[in-house]
Amino acid sequence: MADLSTELARLRIDYAGRDLDEKTVHRDPFQQFRSWLDQALASSLREPNAMALATATASGVPSCRMVLLKGFDPRGFVFFSNYNSNKGVELEHNPLAALTFYWAELERQVRISGTVERVSAAESDEYFAVRPPLARIGAAASPQSSVIPGRAWLEQQVQSLQALHPDGAIPRPAGWGGYRVQPSSFEFWQGRRDRLHDRVLYTFETGSWKIARLSP
Repeated sequence: MADLSTELARLRIDYAGRDLDEKTVHRDPFQQFRSWLDQALASSLREPNAMALATATASGVPSCRMVLLKGFDPRGFVFFSNYNSNKGVELEHNPLAALTFYWAELERQVRISGTVERVSAAESDEYFAVRPPLARIGAAASPQSSVIPGRAWLEQQVQSLQALHPDGAIPRPAGWGGYRVQPSSFEFWQGRRDRLHDRVLYTFETGSWKIARLSP
């Protein structure tokens, strides 16, 4: 059997995506992102709003996980979580984060970095209210990232809350809500043949977005 590292080294797909030109992209990176997200949605990709969220402790130890984008506008990109989770604690002490969207079928990637703040309580309430009943129960039942005795313990918490709120109309827990990533940079990546990919970088400088091409 061939060595696994050799097999991995030989894995290769030659991308054949359309081009991405820094001269013709939208001047506003939020509009460029909207265009790409709309195409991902139209392509019926599985969870096109899935994004890798990277955070770090105050001392710089990084961590990364997948979360779901639940809204964006010129203020930033919104996701929801437990404020006492690992990511919540890290963001409390180091309010910087990076996001990565990867749409393999479209041979595209978007990287975003910036500062993070909590959304308003009203925004968190509004989103929590439209979650499915069991998702609301689950958010209240789970002490996210904490060590628990086992699956049975978690299911018991859910059952107890279901008994108290049989209609699922449970109020949003005070320790659960939204975060907004306020971008300082965007990078749009389009796969091209022979690894000569297109990379367009937006950086916010002196009140406006600057656009540049990066070498692949």
